[in-house]
Amino acid sequence: MELNDTFKKIKAFVFDVDGVLTDGRILATMDGELLRSFDSKDGFGLRMANMNGYHLGIITGGRSESITLRFKTCGIAPENIYKGSRDKMIDFRDFCQKHGLQPEEIMYFGDDLPDLPVMQASGCGVAPADAVQDVKEAADFVSPYAGGRGCVRNTIEMVMKIQDRWHLDVDDYAKKF
Repeated sequence: MELNDTFKKIKAFVFDVDGVLTDGRILATMDGELLRSFDSKDGFGLRMANMNGYHLGIITGGRSESITLRFKTCGIAPENIYKGSRDKMIDFRDFCQKHGLQPEEIMYFGDDLPDLPVMQASGCGVAPADAVQDVKEAADFVSPYAGGRGCVRNTIEMVMKIQDRWHLDVDDYAKKF
C-alpha cells in the first residue's frame, strides 16, 4: 500500500516520549527530578491534531509528573497518558479499546526497541531520523527530522494535509489553549 493511502486512514496518533517528543536527553537534578526539553513546534502539531478531532495518546516508560503536565497543555487527556509502561502493547490495546479504534487507524511514533511491537501492530509506524537502526528498518515512515526536533509536527502536518484537515481556527485555538 502506498504511504499516502496509509496516511488517509489515520484517526489517531500515539507517541513514545523520550527520543520522539524529546531529543532523548534527560537531565537529573540533585533532588532526583528528571528534566526533559520539548520542541514547541511538535507541541503545536499535537494541538492541531487535537482541534481537528484526532485521538492522541502517550505511551512511555517515563514516570515523571512533568510528562502529564506537558501533554495536558497540548490537549491530551490524562487517561490517554500511559506512564511507566514496560509492555507498551498492553497500553496500546487499552487505548484502542477506549476509543473504539482498530490498530490500523493509529500512527505510532517510536525510536527504540520497546517501541517495536506497537510500531508493527499499528497502521503506520514512524521513526525519527535518529532512531536506532532496528526501529528505522521496521518503520513504515522515517521522518527526515530527529526526535524532539520537529519529527512529530512534520509528520502530523503531512497526514492532516493529505486528509485536508490542516486548518487553524484561531477562535477555537484561543478557547482550547
